[in-house]
Amino acid sequence: MAGGSFAPRGVAKERAEQYKGRVTGFVIIACIVAAVGGSLFGYDIGISGGVTSMDGFLVKFFPTVYRQKRHAHENNYCKYNNQGLAAFTSSLYLAGLVSSLVASPITRKYGRRGSIICGGLSFIIGATLDASAVNLAMLILGRIMLGFGIGFGNQAVPLYLSEMAPTHLRGGLNMMFQLATTLGIFTANMINYGTEKLRPWGWRLSLGLAAVPAILMTIGGIFLPETPNSLIERGLKEKGQNVLEKIRGTLDVHAELQDIIDASDLANSIKHPFRNILEKRNRPQLVMAIFMPTFQILTGINSILFYAPVLFQTMGFGRNASLYSSALTGAVLASSTFISIATVDRWGRRALLISGGIQMIVCQVIVAIILGLKFRSDEGLSKSFSILVVVIICLFVAAFGWSWGPLGWTVPSEIFPLETRSAGQSITVAVNLFFTFVIGQSFLSLLCAFKFGIFLFFAGWITIMTIFVSLFLPETKGVPIEEMIFLWEKHWFWKRIVPRYSEAEGEL
Repeated sequence: MAGGSFAPRGVAKERAEQYKGRVTGFVIIACIVAAVGGSLFGYDIGISGGVTSMDGFLVKFFPTVYRQKRHAHENNYCKYNNQGLAAFTSSLYLAGLVSSLVASPITRKYGRRGSIICGGLSFIIGATLDASAVNLAMLILGRIMLGFGIGFGNQAVPLYLSEMAPTHLRGGLNMMFQLATTLGIFTANMINYGTEKLRPWGWRLSLGLAAVPAILMTIGGIFLPETPNSLIERGLKEKGQNVLEKIRGTLDVHAELQDIIDASDLANSIKHPFRNILEKRNRPQLVMAIFMPTFQILTGINSILFYAPVLFQTMGFGRNASLYSSALTGAVLASSTFISIATVDRWGRRALLISGGIQMIVCQVIVAIILGLKFRSDEGLSKSFSILVVVIICLFVAAFGWSWGPLGWTVPSEIFPLETRSAGQSITVAVNLFFTFVIGQSFLSLLCAFKFGIFLFFAGWITIMTIFVSLFLPETKGVPIEEMIFLWEKHWFWKRIVPRYSEAEGEL
């Protein structure tokens, strides 16, 4: 074997059993601060639906929707069907899609902290514009700035968490991002419940308070350490080793350090990561980066979270009752995330994804049946059936909260080799935000057209994605991210596609 040869993917052999270290307070604090970025995403998801149901907001920016809302006998399914109103919600995610692709080279060249700080600053600007908006153009511009913030934050934070966390607890710590997202949603719902009473300007407070988590993330980003992976990839090997020793609480980090160095050597030889990610050996990761976020959105969860107050008002709930019900779903989502944090590194990713998918299918079908049989387009549900619908939706949200919610981000963030990791995460975020935009823009029209069938539409997608996971996703529990590539060589399907290099090193 020629000197200087190496395995084409950087990591020549599996060293996971040699990894040393423990969970240090340094890691926990760093992960908590970084995960606050998730609260930005969650806060906006939760705040949008409440604000778009407030009369003061509608009168100011969407008077046509306000007039439709006040009609006594209009079709309940269609009362909020307005593309301008949908654009308010979805424009943020289109901007996030674009910015996530811009964020990839920044994250790779300047580190994860740089993107986290950029995201926080953009979000502060967007929240300020929205809170002080005097016309629709200013409102949409603020949403676009919020989108840039989300694009940078969602690109960098999951990477940061995956690279800082010890291998055996990576799933749980990575889910701090999703936990912060769900807490952001719950906080937004509770704020909407309170500000709705501050008529007609309460919506300004709801939108402006988005600056609070943005400020926390920006300040935290300034003081956070960079990840060892990013430092070594940028040629700062000694500094990277020092950080690795600090976050692992031991000087014996040789095995993990060597894996990072090997992966970094290959990463630095790749000048075009987006082109490299299309190669055959990266095919499984690319498929997961596209399908995992797609399926996450096609569960229908964002439709419920975006438009929870609108959806519950459509079903005949009063204004306060609809906001209270949406706050309840936010609380369920946040609390159910703890189940995933506690079990993901013990039960594994596949078990949670499959069981969560089955529960969501059952809930969507039950809601569709209730609405199909008991809900008329010009009348609300009876009290007993309204309560039952809320309970079933909460069970659906709970299933999402401990399965596809956190794991839709965790799995893509941990499966890419270092040389394509930032590009892969950008694709994941871009796909997620694209489908978020599509669903956000089309949901009100789909609700008007499909009526109760909208829940069967989403149930069908959940069935497809549950089958997809059972067939094509290997278990990633306990596998170091620098050695994830070996999983595909052992998988019944992907081993037919991925070139096998684990037994022989390639020569330069």
